[in-house]
Amino acid sequence: MRTMFFTQAVDDALAQAMAEDDRIILFGEDTPLLRRNLLVRFGPRRVRGTPISESAFLGAGVAAAMAGLRPVVELYMVDFLGVCMDALLNHAAKVEAFSGGQWTAPVVVRAPCGGGYGDGGQHEQSLWGWLAHIPGLTVLVPSTPADAGGLMLAALQHHGPVVFLEHKLLSESWLEFLGSGGRSTVQYAVPTEGARGPVPRRWEPLPIGKAVLRRAGHDVTVVGVGVQMHRALEAAQALEAEGISAAVLDLRTVAPLDTEAVRDAVARTGRLLVVDEDYEGFGLSGELSAVVLEEGGTCRYGRVCTQTTIPYARHLEDQTLPNVDRICAAARSLMA
Repeated sequence: MRTMFFTQAVDDALAQAMAEDDRIILFGEDTPLLRRNLLVRFGPRRVRGTPISESAFLGAGVAAAMAGLRPVVELYMVDFLGVCMDALLNHAAKVEAFSGGQWTAPVVVRAPCGGGYGDGGQHEQSLWGWLAHIPGLTVLVPSTPADAGGLMLAALQHHGPVVFLEHKLLSESWLEFLGSGGRSTVQYAVPTEGARGPVPRRWEPLPIGKAVLRRAGHDVTVVGVGVQMHRALEAAQALEAEGISAAVLDLRTVAPLDTEAVRDAVARTGRLLVVDEDYEGFGLSGELSAVVLEEGGTCRYGRVCTQTTIPYARHLEDQTLPNVDRICAAARSLMA
């Protein structure tokens, strides 16, 4: 095993895949700067910068994928998918269905997501619920370096379009590039085990749509992805001191969902608490409650989500996003 930072693990898995498959190319705004280690190794034909036009370069990525390449298209933030959603929603996600399987668009859209670093509601959204709502898209949200590298490799081998989201609080390069900006007064709560951890010597693809139980428990099941999985683990440790045993399930993949893992985990505890940094309405938290009910299960249910536009002020942002105190309070209410 080796130890790597989160983004370092993603890039390392990319390098392994690029060495083995010359169809894999990278492009996006400032990609040669952000992936300069890959630029030095693989050259400017495979690691390319683009103009500031998300519609143009994501559209080019979809077309390149249909033509036989394996493009990884990088956006500065997932929020900017709003500029170029047509290429993803109406083309990449639908081409296989509309062509009867004769065409596919195996493009990987790589984008940082999430808040907690003081950049406001136009730059700190998660949006995986919005993306997972679209048939034909696969949506991955890893929470550890090992999962990040393994899921990136799986994304590169997938037959259709994949949105690969890396939370900025876990990504040392994105947090420095987007979050710091010389603002010494802005503080972030970075989960140490998510930002850096052990990774395999050689990357193997992780199964898409397979959750992992991070912590066993018998009183309440807490489900989340990305940074909020780490907040849930911290809350579970605090709850243990109060005599509440919390299981923590890391979905890793929002689309497709591991419905069997959710059903089984909730069956063991009888209580489901969803911690979701994405918006509450019509999102992942409600989908998970539907999964349990459709599987014939019953449980006490609660959720801790982002309910409104994320404020720019850091103290208000901390109150808006899920946090350990909110998770603990919600778990206690389920035990009452």
